Amino acid sequence: MAQPNHNPTVSIAPLLKRLSTLDSARQVSAHEIAAAVALVFTNSISPVHFALLLWALHTTGQDHSPEVLAACAASMRGAAAQVDTAALRQVVKQKAKAEGAYRGGLCDIVGTGGDGHNTYNVSTTASILASAFLRIAKHGNNSSTSLSGSADLLQHAKPTAPQIAATTAQNLPHIYSRTNYAFLYAREWHPGMRFAAATRKEVPVRTIFNLLGPLANPVHDTKLVEARVLGVARCSIGPHFAEALRLSGARKALVVCGEEDLDEVSCAGPTRCWYIHESHDKTKMNEEGEEEKEVVIEEFVLTPGDFGLPRHPLSSVHGGKGPAENAEILMKILRNELPRDDPVLHFVLLNTAVLLTLCGICEAESSTASSGDNDQVMTERGPGGLRWREGLRRARWCVESGEALRQWEGFVAVTNELAK
Repeated sequence: MAQPNHNPTVSIAPLLKRLSTLDSARQVSAHEIAAAVALVFTNSISPVHFALLLWALHTTGQDHSPEVLAACAASMRGAAAQVDTAALRQVVKQKAKAEGAYRGGLCDIVGTGGDGHNTYNVSTTASILASAFLRIAKHGNNSSTSLSGSADLLQHAKPTAPQIAATTAQNLPHIYSRTNYAFLYAREWHPGMRFAAATRKEVPVRTIFNLLGPLANPVHDTKLVEARVLGVARCSIGPHFAEALRLSGARKALVVCGEEDLDEVSCAGPTRCWYIHESHDKTKMNEEGEEEKEVVIEEFVLTPGDFGLPRHPLSSVHGGKGPAENAEILMKILRNELPRDDPVLHFVLLNTAVLLTLCGICEAESSTASSGDNDQVMTERGPGGLRWREGLRRARWCVESGEALRQWEGFVAVTNELAK
């Protein structure tokens, strides 16, 4: 049933005319485009104008502009359900497990999707594994292009699936009082997106809305998100996303793209990376007139060998044929039931290690994380000057210690309680 429209429809005809040619489109500001996109979330734009806007942004390339991506993501977050920042900050501060250069903030690992490889749900599983150490705010949704989206995976978990719709803005602080893990179900946090669904299906190309999700984590503007890994499906847009994250205020992030145009860190070969971080020697004045470190973007390449892992062809990490089979793999990983050299396990550990390394926890000189036969902190540094092998050691500990399973079971329990 169509949603009633209680808001007056706003015409964006003048903007569409300016977006009709490449030369004039370049004169349109990101703020103007974001203001038009914001009309979608209140059902205040006609379907025809909305479709024309999507098409114009696509054909002029404005949907890949860092400034446009950052501004439109801010509009999307502004229309999302708003968490009680004070309550969230209190519970994060109380339960912070700062270690090394990790301050105990929220972390996310997410991909744009659309790479066409239909690999296993790597980033979602990696987010659960990383919750053994980190406070995770995993933003995700049901699949639109792949066999199994992040929400689909979790909803098929057995013996008991979490009630992901219970992870609301109101409930989030309570959930973090019980577990390090939270899945922010995009369908529930971005209710205005329902007004875009029908028109998006009619537009025959991938649009800016296929790109905004990873930039629209609804807790981003609380300033509590400390680190994130963002995978893109084409290497050509990696620099755009990196700059969009920098413009959005990110100070510790990594944009990744496997050279197969894979929106994960590849287990099959090289992965191009754009590392957003605070400069060691550059400073600037912020809006409050205080001196702070400048945020810079550094590019490098990672390979499985940087983590001490072998390469595996993508054909070996397709997982199951859908979310039910992938959920079985998820539980086998969490229960440490896969062989240590299993390709899917290596793929997941690789991406878990990236998030653990990025957040700074691997900078600690000692660690309580022990995997028995390899309990020494790995101090070797690789691309970007980071300790990728220590990240892999810790990723294995997340599984083998049972701590990731414990955090997962805590999330399942608290969301099912809230759903009742």
